[in-house]
Amino acid sequence: MRDIDRSVGAVLGSAAGDALGAPFEFGFPGVFRERFPDGVGELCGGGGWDPGEATDDTQMAVLVGESLLEQGGVDLPDLFDRFRRWAAADPKDIGLQTEQVLLGGDPWDLAAALHFQVNGRAAGNGSLMRASTSAVYFASRGRVETMDAARRISGLTHGDGAAWEGTAILHELIRVALLGEDPVAAVPATLAEVDAAHRERWSTVLAPGWHPDDATEFNGAVWPCLGSAVWALRTTGSFEEALAAAVDLGGDTDTVAAVTGMLAGAVYGAGAIPVRWTSSLHVPLPGFDDRVLRADDLRELATALASGPAA
Repeated sequence: MRDIDRSVGAVLGSAAGDALGAPFEFGFPGVFRERFPDGVGELCGGGGWDPGEATDDTQMAVLVGESLLEQGGVDLPDLFDRFRRWAAADPKDIGLQTEQVLLGGDPWDLAAALHFQVNGRAAGNGSLMRASTSAVYFASRGRVETMDAARRISGLTHGDGAAWEGTAILHELIRVALLGEDPVAAVPATLAEVDAAHRERWSTVLAPGWHPDDATEFNGAVWPCLGSAVWALRTTGSFEEALAAAVDLGGDTDTVAAVTGMLAGAVYGAGAIPVRWTSSLHVPLPGFDDRVLRADDLRELATALASGPAA
């Protein structure tokens, strides 16, 4: 059975990581430690973000969660419409690929595939960043169904199967953590469920000896993003330490920290997330009546999702 504290930890932890990393996005490695040499980071704001303000990562995760609850499961046309409404409202940040897919005028069931066909590249980390809510919702349905749901939701905006498989891996590792088990130890069994065409590359970045310095792409790509999050979890001993390690890598810091926060929050629980972070955390939702969600709203959303479809 899923632990509610861990479920809230996954959703709230991802949002906290997002807001922690946002001011450092596209910065160099080590900048976070220079700002906070004692390792005690703050949701400091900067780079266009207010202190505690979450980015598109958490905004899209909220849209996923609310669609799942209101529709009683995955309703891809509904979810695409929510994404498109949000994208059309000019959010502060939106991934280029996601923006092109959502606002290109193509129907929900063709948009991502057509984008991939034209551009040949669609393995960004944009479907990892929003996975906290769907991972919590489907956790009770077991490995096969939670991974399949991840692939379907990922495919709305990402036409490359590498992104589908990465999001499926993340879903499964969170499911394992919500059961109180070690997600790092579950990596080999999870990789066995990955599509054979993508398994070797995922095995490389999730190997015990892999380090973010070994990445062959910017961590805005799906492989080093998830690999870095698992590395941060594996090499640290607390929620705060894991997120500090993730942000200090530089690059796409909000998303790497958001993914790390999902995993670390599911492992350590909501109680491990510092109050000094949750007190200022807020999630504007462009296109949806100027709503702004706070930490308590995220807790309520996560709790409802944890009571999602029964096994």
